[in-house]
Amino acid sequence: MLKKISLALVVALIGVGAVVASRPSTFRIERSITIAAPVELPFGTVNDFHKWKFWSPWAEKDPKMQTAFDGAFAGPGSIYAWSGNDQVGKGRMTLVDAKLYESIQIQLEFLEPWPNTNTALFTFKPTGDGSIQVTWAMEGHQDFMGKAFSLFVDMDEMIGKDFEQGLATLKTITEKEAKNRLERELQLKARAAAEAAKAEQEAQAATPTP
Repeated sequence: MLKKISLALVVALIGVGAVVASRPSTFRIERSITIAAPVELPFGTVNDFHKWKFWSPWAEKDPKMQTAFDGAFAGPGSIYAWSGNDQVGKGRMTLVDAKLYESIQIQLEFLEPWPNTNTALFTFKPTGDGSIQVTWAMEGHQDFMGKAFSLFVDMDEMIGKDFEQGLATLKTITEKEAKNRLERELQLKARAAAEAAKAEQEAQAATPTP
């Protein structure tokens, strides 16, 4: 009897192992949003790790999360390390490549709760109407444990929600900045026009009448 039970367990484990092994060895999670703002605003916000606290979906999950910066201030070579609660874990990001107003590539190193290394890629594409389509993607390899985890958890749905939240916040803050910038420009133009008109009136008043 025990031999039959043991044999059944072995067969079951082999079957589970085969199912896990058949899972894809790579993954890619991607979300996009359209932002009505000059491309330099969303690009600059992503390109500077110091600004991530204003839009990153994980900043809200742990307001007490500890962060540290190293390397370049922004752009390639800049490093951002974090350590927080169970929802954010511990890890490090290194900005490895940036094509101005086109793309940003980041190496993600997760240290806790489980070690893993992935790649994040942001792309910025004009839509033709003055807006920018910003795409946030993450891709990497899955080991046996990662494949097993994917049997029970939909990673695309779980992480995709965080991407959607982060992109929505990025859209809000950059569109607000674009609006504020436009209003400042209009105010400056109006002030310059008023000063020019005043100067012309003063010049005309100072001109002797023939």
